[in-house]
Amino acid sequence: MPDWETFVEDNAERYRRDLESLLRIPSISALPEYSPRVHEAGEWVAGRLRQAGIENVEIIETDRHPVVYGDWLHADGKPTVLIYGHFDVQPVDPISLWSADPFEPVERDGRVYARGTADMKANLLISVEAVEALLRSHSLSVNVKLFIEGEEEIGSPDLPALVKHRKRSLACDVVLSGDGVQWSDERPELTLGMRGGCGVQIDVRGPGTDLHSGSFGGAAPNPIHALVNLLASMRASNGSMAVEGFYDDVVPLSDTERAAFAEIPFDEHEFAGRIGAEGLAGEEGFTPLERMWARPTLEVNGIWGGFQGAGVKTVIPSEAHAKITCRLVPDQDPSRIVDLVSRHVERNPLAGFEVKVEPLPFRANPYLVPADHWANLLLAEVLEDVYGVKPFEARQGGSVPVCEIFLSHLGAYTVSLGFAQEDEGMHAPDEFVRLHDLERGRRVWIKTLERLGAAETT
Repeated sequence: MPDWETFVEDNAERYRRDLESLLRIPSISALPEYSPRVHEAGEWVAGRLRQAGIENVEIIETDRHPVVYGDWLHADGKPTVLIYGHFDVQPVDPISLWSADPFEPVERDGRVYARGTADMKANLLISVEAVEALLRSHSLSVNVKLFIEGEEEIGSPDLPALVKHRKRSLACDVVLSGDGVQWSDERPELTLGMRGGCGVQIDVRGPGTDLHSGSFGGAAPNPIHALVNLLASMRASNGSMAVEGFYDDVVPLSDTERAAFAEIPFDEHEFAGRIGAEGLAGEEGFTPLERMWARPTLEVNGIWGGFQGAGVKTVIPSEAHAKITCRLVPDQDPSRIVDLVSRHVERNPLAGFEVKVEPLPFRANPYLVPADHWANLLLAEVLEDVYGVKPFEARQGGSVPVCEIFLSHLGAYTVSLGFAQEDEGMHAPDEFVRLHDLERGRRVWIKTLERLGAAETT
């Protein structure tokens, strides 16, 4: 038995206590009132890195939430790996849909439920545990730097400037990110790309105050009606986006890429049932996987205005609002898409209403890594060794903004090494992680770092 295996077995209970401790910190980066708790999580992570034997640990402050950095650079002549993760989490609303307190971890049937389990505190910890196991068994043969942030869930807005400023100290041969998934319990995946994103809020104002719908209905303009019509104008009946110029920069999928997607088993009926839908929607001419992974979208994430309580309040509201986010694919630019959506609103004026389009702070560029990148080939071998089957080549529909940031400023590709699964409720109530995936993921991390120590980086 390798020494690292003995270390992992001896520390299994500590790993579990650590996970529960970190999960109890409500590090919600999107809500200003939780900023102190995000900093608390950063302090916790910094302490865990020091405990693991990582050197030069520091907490780097930004305008919003901190980044934790640490390194171990004693493998002369060996590659340098930058390990990425984040300790912030999504808000928990609607709280009524949770089976228990989102920040009090509960184990049921081999799963741990809490906000941040799958995305991504559990995956963050197994990467640290892997480095620790190799360090404590005196078998770490690759240089490591760890870069763990606290604002991924709001689009990592402070990271471009920070990474650019620290590009020399962050220099590496490859980035390993724990913020990712595997296809299923039985089949791993190589994640070759993530969509980018951007967002806007639209505010529509009409009457100076809410009005009695009996006394004024039929004459007073209704902002909700106007907003709904405006939103409907952004989508065509075939599921495509009707915003002029929206598809101008989209790189079409190649026949090879479409064939790779087609090899992945996907049951539309099972998928619809799993998400609680009667059927699937989307852009005609593309499979569901192509639509979710490699086509851009425009989604209304929230719409509100007027009376929201129980019962009836007969009013015409004075204002209405909507939040929209777009998921983007190569080579779409988030800033350009925000401009196109704003122009669409200008081209479709709402007579009698004041309309404002406000860009949201979420901006992420789409990202692709070549399937034949040397680190991808190495990881594919490790995944096949651990799972007993070759990984699928896939993409993800979500965004990890830092991947493109690292590529732009460090010239280093990011390889995804996460062990969540898509059904684990990321960003949703009753988020969970499977404990056996953490055990397997820890093994993959250790074997990957071992092989990277012997790798040729070209």
